[in-house]
Amino acid sequence: MSAPVRTRRWPWLLALAVACGGVAAYAYREPIAGLLRRDQAPAQAVAMPAPPSITVAKATLREIAQSVVVTGTLVARDEIMVGAQIDGLRLVSYLVDVGDHVEQGQVLARLDRDMLETQLAQNASQLARAEAAIAQVRAAIAEAEASRVDAEAALKRAETLKLSGNVTEELLQTRRTAMRVAEARLRAQNENLRVAESEKALAEAQGREIEIRLARTEVRAPASGVVSDRTARVGQTVGLAGEPLFRLVRDGEVELEAEVTETRLHSVEPGQPARIEVAGFAEPIEGKVRLVAPTVDAATRLGRVKIALPADRNLRPGLFARGAIEVARREGLVVPQSAVLFGATGPRVQVVSDGVVAERSVAIGLQDADGVEILRGVSDGELVVARAGGFLRDGDRITAVTPPDARAGADVISER
Repeated sequence: MSAPVRTRRWPWLLALAVACGGVAAYAYREPIAGLLRRDQAPAQAVAMPAPPSITVAKATLREIAQSVVVTGTLVARDEIMVGAQIDGLRLVSYLVDVGDHVEQGQVLARLDRDMLETQLAQNASQLARAEAAIAQVRAAIAEAEASRVDAEAALKRAETLKLSGNVTEELLQTRRTAMRVAEARLRAQNENLRVAESEKALAEAQGREIEIRLARTEVRAPASGVVSDRTARVGQTVGLAGEPLFRLVRDGEVELEAEVTETRLHSVEPGQPARIEVAGFAEPIEGKVRLVAPTVDAATRLGRVKIALPADRNLRPGLFARGAIEVARREGLVVPQSAVLFGATGPRVQVVSDGVVAERSVAIGLQDADGVEILRGVSDGELVVARAGGFLRDGDRITAVTPPDARAGADVISER
């Protein structure tokens, strides 16, 4: 009996597994494909990104005023130095102090006058003596005049008798000599009168000088004003070469002495209005440019400008102040300052038309705190990027956003 034959079953099992795998693959082919299609569908449905929203402003016509900013210190418009007009006298008293308002001619201080009053009494005595001397000389002149008349009459008689031969030549000569002597005496007395009168004039001049010096023992205010400083002390000896006893601010007028950069000084002129903020004052003060210095400091490159301010007792020299001088005002086409870019080619703006950005070169004019005047390059009503910058280029598309209360020169909303 032959041996049994073993059948190989693994090829059949392998074929069966392959067949089952094929069936399973076929069964799951459609669901997997569906899943793949569902995953890819959203990617195919993504739209292009929207243009960025940018705040724009409209170029509009309005009045624009350009100002020059200044800083400085309040000073007296006209400071008056009041000192003694006489040397070597002692100060007896002072009648005013710092902060007092004084009128023209008011006595501010008094000096010792005892010595001058003594000199005035001596001068009165000299004057009386001169007047007495004049009276004596005039009496002597009258006597000399009478002697001359007598001598003249005697000479005439002698000359008459000489013609008839009743007078000798010697007697006639004697009469002529007497006449000349009388005339000489009269001339001498007239000279004495002039001397006496000159002495009287000298005494009178000395008297007037003493009276002037006496008047100067009262130190008076040369003009109305406010006492800003006092150095007068009782007992001090005053002199013409010493420091002033008082300093006055004429009529209490105070002004701002401000400094302006050399690049802006040319635009400042006398008469221009100014708005000044003074330290310690709640409200600004309206002023007017009074003087523009003709020179510029070579070290600081600053020029001086003086601005007249209204009279106010609270305005004191030394206070710090700052302000703005209005140098120009007119109607113009204005855009916000932030809309203007400055580069090597000059100023430019980014104009928006139909959502497309286009850069334009412009010419600018006046500037104020809010806007810039456009002289050329932009038309009235055109939209510009409110805050221009390098992130935008020619041809970029944007979504223009205009604030409801937007106006040229107003604060604008930053780009979103």
